[in-house]
Amino acid sequence: MAKDQQPQWADILKSRLANTKKDDRSDEEKKAEETKLFTKYYTEWKEGGDKDKSYKNIPRFYYRLPAEDEVLLQKLREESRAVFLQRKSRELLDNEELQNLWFLLDKHQVPPVSGEEAMISYEAYLQVGEKAGPKCKKFFTARVYSKLLLSDPYGRISIMQFFNYVMRKVWLHQTRIGLSLYDVAGQGHLRESDLENYILELIPTLPQLDGLEKSFYSFYVCTAVRKFFFFLDPLRTGKIKIQDILACSFLDDLLELRDEELSKESQESNWFSAPSALRVYGQYLNLDKDHNGMLSKEELSRYGTATLTSVFLDRVFQECLTYDGEMDYKTYLDFVLALENRKEPAALQYIFKLLDMDNQGYLNVFSLNYFFRAIQEQMKLHGQEQVTFQDVKDEIFDMVKPKDPYKITLQDLVNSCQGDTVTSILIDLNGFWTYENREVLVASDSDGSNTADLDDS
Repeated sequence: MAKDQQPQWADILKSRLANTKKDDRSDEEKKAEETKLFTKYYTEWKEGGDKDKSYKNIPRFYYRLPAEDEVLLQKLREESRAVFLQRKSRELLDNEELQNLWFLLDKHQVPPVSGEEAMISYEAYLQVGEKAGPKCKKFFTARVYSKLLLSDPYGRISIMQFFNYVMRKVWLHQTRIGLSLYDVAGQGHLRESDLENYILELIPTLPQLDGLEKSFYSFYVCTAVRKFFFFLDPLRTGKIKIQDILACSFLDDLLELRDEELSKESQESNWFSAPSALRVYGQYLNLDKDHNGMLSKEELSRYGTATLTSVFLDRVFQECLTYDGEMDYKTYLDFVLALENRKEPAALQYIFKLLDMDNQGYLNVFSLNYFFRAIQEQMKLHGQEQVTFQDVKDEIFDMVKPKDPYKITLQDLVNSCQGDTVTSILIDLNGFWTYENREVLVASDSDGSNTADLDDS
């Protein structure tokens, strides 16, 4: 029976093959159609099909950074960033264009002169904007004009103030582009090594640093960089935003060293000046009695007026990075910046962490008493009249006025504007003595008489 059915299946197959249309297309045409179908179905799959069309309206917000082994992608990214920064740099006004802008503004000034300043009206301001060129267009808007409009009875603005505004904007963009060239990651922030490279290459352009020996460059760069990171990276992430660098005054202080006629007073008050850097490094070397390049607790105890309590110094060496129980120059810089700027939130955060022994996030009566007992012990050694902790505790809480009457948080210290006084009372005998004798010191200063320091008393 199987033999009888065999011809039937064979006939069916033959008839189907006979009815199949012959494909007369060439191989190229077949390949083109195959590619077309593949592209169609792949695109539909990638976009999620008709049911996921809403995804097309969501903008892309994440771009994966190339991995270290993706050399080609990294090079492409670096090159594209360089081209982008070059294009942005060309959009800025150069010196010739700034001079042309000044001549146009001066030519369109509107009388009468206000004091010694030339003024310009809004109509003349718009005329200058039309003649100044496309690069200046963004500066000639109603918003900019209204920002600079003060109390002129004729509704004019100062030409000098407007020109300074333009100069400042151009400088900010130039500086941002300059800093971005050192942003290796391309994420809008600088790592410590990036900022070190920037400052190292900036040194030859600062006349006030001409006297520095090249052997001191590494110490100078470390000294300069630490100020940026101490105040702009409070969470110690190891990177700071370029926007934060531009917004603070540190870069202005650093670039102030371009002034060849900078006064001695300005240099002494500028952390980035050569005298300041040499002072800080010189103090470090003077404290390092065994000349091993590191500071022990005993060596650090002679810092300043040598009146920091041993309890506080113990906490410094417990919390801060040390090597075999000794402090290096970088850690020392953080210590100096905290103690020399006790009014600043970053400095208060540094000291508060040392005072908060149990990492509770607040100081209670026990914490205050623990540190003040060391002050009382030093007062005994100096033969001074003892002060009870109860009196000091009441004064501290009265100064700070914390939200919780039994706990003082870091935010309480910052908000009170008395954080520097409170911390000085707890960690430094000289600071406590200055606070206790504040009325006598004020009277002595008003009389013009000299005030005796704690070491002389």
